[in-house]
Amino acid sequence: MENDQQGFKTVARFMERFPAQVLAAKLNDAGIPAAVIGADSSYPCLNLASPIEVKVNAQDYEEAMTLVAAIDKAE
Repeated sequence: MENDQQGFKTVARFMERFPAQVLAAKLNDAGIPAAVIGADSSYPCLNLASPIEVKVNAQDYEEAMTLVAAIDKAE
């Protein structure tokens, strides 16, 4: 995923806020600071143009992606 100008990297994109918050909480619980960024609409279809993103510090990206892959595998 891309690296933005503030030194953050996107680890996942979602159309709804709740799953993004769950992933960010799991990353934070693992000691990886994560934030949910992006549009939040009552109408999820409006988020297609601007999805909700979970971002981490660039230096934590590899560790975060390892955790995301483990979470995906467990589900």
